[in-house]
Amino acid sequence: MTQSEAPAVGALVVDTKHGGRTGEFRGLAGRYWLLRPVGGGPEWKAEPDGLREPTPTERLRAKNARQNAWSRGAVL
Repeated sequence: MTQSEAPAVGALVVDTKHGGRTGEFRGLAGRYWLLRPVGGGPEWKAEPDGLREPTPTERLRAKNARQNAWSRGAVL
C-alpha cells in the first residue's frame, strides 16, 4: 500500500513489519499511517509499504477480538 492509497478511517490493515498485527486505520502522521489495535489500546505508526489488506480469516479474528473487548467494556 502507498500513502496515496490510504483507506477510510476504521478500515482494517495488517502490519507485516510489526509481527502481522491487525489494526484499524486512524489517520496519517507525516509519511506514517496511524493504526490502533482492534481490541483497543495505544496507536502505533506503520510504514505504508509494510501494510496489506487482511485475509477473510484475519477479518473474522479482528471482528471477534472487537466483540470480546466490547463485552469486557474495553471498547465502546
